[in-house]
Amino acid sequence: MQEDAFTSTWRTFTPEGVIALRLILACVCGGAIGLEREVGRHDAGLRTHILASLAACVFTLVAWELYEDVRIMGGRVSADPIRVVEAVTAGAGFLSAGIIFHTGERAHGLTTGAGVWTAAAIGIACGAGAYAIAAMTTILVLIVLFGLTLVERRLGLKRDVNHAANPDDGGQP
Repeated sequence: MQEDAFTSTWRTFTPEGVIALRLILACVCGGAIGLEREVGRHDAGLRTHILASLAACVFTLVAWELYEDVRIMGGRVSADPIRVVEAVTAGAGFLSAGIIFHTGERAHGLTTGAGVWTAAAIGIACGAGAYAIAAMTTILVLIVLFGLTLVERRLGLKRDVNHAANPDDGGQP
């Protein structure tokens, strides 16, 4: 029986359940990082990080499918899935650069930009099926974002810019 074009486009080398798991995990991991940014009232929050991670995952899944298509063709056809990683890195870098801005001599948005870039890397890991790497990286990112913020505040290295100034203590937050 001959397959029609629509049916053949739905067939993948990676089982659909695995694809769903990878996509969902990319959303969960990117969302965990985005939630920290959202709680801190940063510009790029939950949606941005989820979408960056999800997009990276999709690019990785598509790269794998394309690689498998080319492999089956045999012969002298070659494919390099690493190019997808390069493209995701460039795209995440572009997005992150748009988040970073300068006010006087200070730069703002660097941590959020780095978070978006890392969420994209986590998405690549999810797309590639490297679940342990994705999970461990997400945990480390959350430790860095939540944990170091607490340490910085305790040591007086970081002013709490997310809360309005209290006029009763001389306008200091």
